[in-house]
Amino acid sequence: MNEQDPMGAAPSADAIEAQARAVIARLPAAFRQHLGEVVLLVEEEADAETLAALEIEHPLDLTGVYHGRPIGEKSAFDSAALPDRIHLYRQAILAEWCETGVRLDDLVAHVTIHEIGHHFGLSDDDMHALEDAVAD
Repeated sequence: MNEQDPMGAAPSADAIEAQARAVIARLPAAFRQHLGEVVLLVEEEADAETLAALEIEHPLDLTGVYHGRPIGEKSAFDSAALPDRIHLYRQAILAEWCETGVRLDDLVAHVTIHEIGHHFGLSDDDMHALEDAVAD
């Protein structure tokens, strides 16, 4: 069975990361060139601190999060800050995949683009347009 078959084995964190990196590779060059320092992490679920900061009660309610400052808000004083990070949460993504029946690669693309959108300070409409631009 393949990764799109909900009856097969659940995709690993590595498989989800590979899908997210494939999405990033399809981004327009103007976006890709500003993602070089952004770290992509796939974790099982959000930690308690992240959930509390976002006022989210259950880890399956958070599929991804961007930690950092949007490009338009950065300054020279940010040089000592941690690198910007995009976290994708495997268990929440898998739960949404099973609940909605959306193709897993489409769901991973949606979450990845949404978090990249936060890095660029994009509106929801801009995020949807970018998602359409990288669709297979």
